[in-house]
Amino acid sequence: METMPPTATPTTLPENVRRTPPPTWLVTLLVCAGQFLVVLDVSVVNVALPSMRTGLGLSELGLQWVVNAYVITFAGFMLLGGRVADLFGRKRIFVVGLALFTLASLAGGLAQESWHLIAARTVQGVGAAILSPATLTILTTAFPAGPARTRAIATWTAVGAGGGAVGGLVGGVLTEYLSWRWVLLINVPVGALVLIGALLWLSESRRGEGRRLDLPGALLVTAGLALVAYGIVQTESAGWSSASALLPLVAGLLVLIAFVAVEARTKAPLMPLTLFRLRSVYAANSAMVLAGAAMFSMWYFLSLYVQNVLDYTPLEAGLSFIPHSLSIVLGSKIAPRLMNRTGAKTLAVAGALVSAAGMFWQGRMGADGTYLGTLLGPGILMAFGAGLTATPIASIATSGAAPSDQGLVSGLINTSRQMGGALGLSVLSTVAATRIESGHGGPAAMAHGYGLAFQVGTVILLASVLLMVLALPRRPEDAHHA
Repeated sequence: METMPPTATPTTLPENVRRTPPPTWLVTLLVCAGQFLVVLDVSVVNVALPSMRTGLGLSELGLQWVVNAYVITFAGFMLLGGRVADLFGRKRIFVVGLALFTLASLAGGLAQESWHLIAARTVQGVGAAILSPATLTILTTAFPAGPARTRAIATWTAVGAGGGAVGGLVGGVLTEYLSWRWVLLINVPVGALVLIGALLWLSESRRGEGRRLDLPGALLVTAGLALVAYGIVQTESAGWSSASALLPLVAGLLVLIAFVAVEARTKAPLMPLTLFRLRSVYAANSAMVLAGAAMFSMWYFLSLYVQNVLDYTPLEAGLSFIPHSLSIVLGSKIAPRLMNRTGAKTLAVAGALVSAAGMFWQGRMGADGTYLGTLLGPGILMAFGAGLTATPIASIATSGAAPSDQGLVSGLINTSRQMGGALGLSVLSTVAATRIESGHGGPAAMAHGYGLAFQVGTVILLASVLLMVLALPRRPEDAHHA
């Protein structure tokens, strides 16, 4: 699943860190390679999940947390990662984040127990959150404002979209011909090469604004969302009224309330609450949470369906997603041009409706499905619509913010998508598991369970469309109005 670039502001380098800059093509290569690894690992494990379950004896709950552990920590710590890079230096934080990500990949690839893998994925997410915000700010310091910087950012965005799109194929090839472990171990040699290049050629930069680190805020928001997600997935086995589900849900909500209280009082908050007075910010982020909750789960359930029901090999599963991947890249590439003609709000609504149509179609799948009749058409619609939707929502989110808040608001919209995806996966997995259990397992029950997840996802996506229609500002001048 691809991430959206935060908009960085120009940086003035202190005299003591200026030196002869490296070639701009080399800077672009290094930071884009780092971003590619980060985004790839959101989706690369999906095809390997059945093999991971067999190899480590993972439960359905464990499978969800192989995905959620990465996504939740990635999104929860991303805003903190940007602050840390500003305070301690972009190159230094890039190196620290990449090293942490690479070591966690090694640990995950060598995992001997299910909890080893989930712990490694958690640390991977923290490393990704530290690394990702530094990649674009390093890139913008290497290019002057203007067309050159715009092209560099476009390259960075395309690499991110590509990483999310090819994850299924890469995961399928590695799982089929090597082992599920290589979907994580492949990061080690690539990460080491990028790390060496960063140490040798990247230049240091920082803003030096003297802002203190809001570590309590990052820990609270991540812990709160993790507890809520855990409570939701507990309902699969214990039910919504059980203490094992209600206690973490209530605890998570209390922790999130504590996060809001901390942010309201701290002098340098991780997330200034005044930003939510902007209509563009609260409306776009709310829409992104709902859209992400529906769209993110697409790859997860399709991977399970084609392998558990249609008996695809991991390689066949990865190859089957190539049209989906191309569709989401195509949607992302043409979205800016369409925005100029239709407006951001209209395009966001249209894209979500296209994706919802694909989800409704996909929800009708059964145990006797075929690739051409069951997967190709709805998959293209879902992915193309997702590509069309993300860019205009991000554009609206940043349209009303002050220039000094552009990067923060862009990071927030990306966090909203990731968190919406994690929580949506928890809810839809519970829905699917309940239907599968009531049907006593088997291919037919699994197909109906996965289909129900897509049907519920359709409803969630239509709710996001309604929110977009009612709340998103149509014109930039409306973005400031509540």
